[in-house]
Amino acid sequence: MEENSIEIKHLTRKFPGFALDDVSFSVPRGSIMGFVGENGAGKTTTLKLILNLIRRDSGDIKIFGMDNRKDERKIKADIGVVFEDVRFHDILTPEELAPILANLYPNWDNALYDKYLREFSLPKTKKIKEYSKGMRMKLSIAAALAHRPKLLLLDEATSGLDPMMRSEILDIFLDFIQDEEHSILFSSHITSDLEKVADYITFLHEGKVVFSKSKDELLYDYGILKCSSAEAKQVDPADVVRQRKTTFGCEMLVCDRRRAAAKYRNMVLDHTSIEDIMLFYAGRDEK
Repeated sequence: MEENSIEIKHLTRKFPGFALDDVSFSVPRGSIMGFVGENGAGKTTTLKLILNLIRRDSGDIKIFGMDNRKDERKIKADIGVVFEDVRFHDILTPEELAPILANLYPNWDNALYDKYLREFSLPKTKKIKEYSKGMRMKLSIAAALAHRPKLLLLDEATSGLDPMMRSEILDIFLDFIQDEEHSILFSSHITSDLEKVADYITFLHEGKVVFSKSKDELLYDYGILKCSSAEAKQVDPADVVRQRKTTFGCEMLVCDRRRAAAKYRNMVLDHTSIEDIMLFYAGRDEK
């Protein structure tokens, strides 16, 4: 069995004014990959390329070891998809939606679908157009899970949900990968959610992959060095990934927090977050 549920190599797709440029990363089987980046970075475009909703200019995309174009039908039977803009016809009810989805997915489990509807407090006979944004998102998640996929592609799947429901959904995602056979590619702006559940983080910026690393490695190794402008001159540029000016001096993103702690004992060194790292990379480097 393939070690990676998704393997992308040198993926390129050009649009007027934007290009997804030589994107490469993989999602190991049995893991959750957090997919982050600012609006317009190319995250949704990448997901659509994986699903073959748009055609790539060059590069390779393999899902479960198969080419996503040659084996599209077979692959899609084992993928659950949740996009931020839920696309179910709003004149239907969840009850009326079930037989339609059952015809599309050979592994559709109606009992499991009903279970999620109950857990998410979604009325089966209420029209989807009467659902709130959060309820529509929960319906989309229920439908994605009900055909027992091996891979989930999530685009802002916790958007519009209150903190309590987000926590419950994240627990469901963690349960989903427990057998180490299932995987999730989870695009989200809510980086705190990714810090709770992701095993890896891929950061896309202006159409290019900045890094694709273990989440624990990022949070353990990176740090923020805070110092005055005068002290900043004492810092070895080789230790600094990016830096920015502040009212009181400057802040520097370092990729080896332990080394920085030993070398710059008179300076403040804080832990960092995924959001902090993104902001440093996406912002202007003020060296």
